[in-house]
Amino acid sequence: MAPQLTLQAPLELPPQEVPDYLGRLWEGEQEQANGASTFSLVVWEPAWIEQQLVRLGRLTGPINGLERPELLQAAREAIPVCGLPPSTSPLAPELAWQLGQLPGDASAEDLRGQQVDAAISRHQPRRLITLAPTLDGHRPLETLVAAYCPLPEEGPMTSVCGDVVVMRGGLGALEHGLQMVNPLISAELPCWVWWNGCLDEAPQLFEAVSQAPRRLVVDTAIGSPARALEVLCSRAASGQAISDLNWYRLVSWRESLAMAFDMPSRRDALAHVVQLDIDVQGHQPVQGLLMAAWIADRLGWQLEHTSKAEGDGILASFRRPDGAPVRFRQMPVPVGTPSTHPGSLVGLRLVCEPEGRTPLCVILCGETGGCMRLEAGGMARLELVEEVVATAVESAQKEVSRTLRGGHDSTNPLLCAAAPLAAKLLPN
Repeated sequence: MAPQLTLQAPLELPPQEVPDYLGRLWEGEQEQANGASTFSLVVWEPAWIEQQLVRLGRLTGPINGLERPELLQAAREAIPVCGLPPSTSPLAPELAWQLGQLPGDASAEDLRGQQVDAAISRHQPRRLITLAPTLDGHRPLETLVAAYCPLPEEGPMTSVCGDVVVMRGGLGALEHGLQMVNPLISAELPCWVWWNGCLDEAPQLFEAVSQAPRRLVVDTAIGSPARALEVLCSRAASGQAISDLNWYRLVSWRESLAMAFDMPSRRDALAHVVQLDIDVQGHQPVQGLLMAAWIADRLGWQLEHTSKAEGDGILASFRRPDGAPVRFRQMPVPVGTPSTHPGSLVGLRLVCEPEGRTPLCVILCGETGGCMRLEAGGMARLELVEEVVATAVESAQKEVSRTLRGGHDSTNPLLCAAAPLAAKLLPN
């Protein structure tokens, strides 16, 4: 967290007293500090895996909801203990569920919402509201408030102060306590809602906190693919601003593919694609489907059919604008050290057959993957272009920080076009 002056240390208050208390806090009690005119951020922060690992004594506290290295290491070590395949992501929901079946009753201090990551705090949110569900579903609602000002490097303090509100308890208590959330969100300032968990969980609470005009941040790499794509498509179609962290992780892949066809001698080959193959880590297909949908949308392909393939793969057929068919196949592949994000791309192969020319094969692969599987199958007869895509793995807080920095008061138009097609690619 950036250097800060604590105006109000974390203070536990009865839920009904929080709105009035915060109103008085910024009405003159702090002579040199006024609430920043920036934005509000509401965060759903379940941290189920962290809570379970602490309960089992496999991770030391406190619980803070941040993707610290100790958490990822403990999660990776727990994957074989839970009988899950090695390709399981350390943040996969199925790991949290399996951990929940193991006995343990250790505890630690819960600091979710109180330790704001520097990537978020540098944007100086006016108000940060954290909804922190507990493993104990019957735990009553607890509310804490605090206020901070970033310390200026020089000169007098400027009006960039903000406060945090933490609502912690069982799911029922959180849903009941939502009536106090709306009065805490200023209608004059933009409001972001970061759903930092599965879109399958707590659907009533999700609907209550995420309605327009609030801007929504989700991660379609987590949870049910059908549910994630349904939310993405419906909110974008309604005109609500929605950002998908899973989509933004594809930036380097999209840029690398575009650069592979920058050469004038290759550009016309894009009109003659006959086959698209995508490999993803594990069995979460959404990122690969978003990549395929982006390619199909940009090249004007029409989807004709999609079906399941052996081993949780996906097969589909498209029709190019000139009427020629395009075959698509997406396959889950095992990797030695899975990414923290389920379903991350491992490799991509695009085969083009321009008339009167040597067929062209473009292969992209991640640094942790390798291209050997995609090089198989008669590639010797093709002009082969291979590129390694540099994919930096960042914490979710840094990914959200980039979204906040960009503003994004509307949904990315490329995502708006790709999401419905990705949903259609997902077999029933």
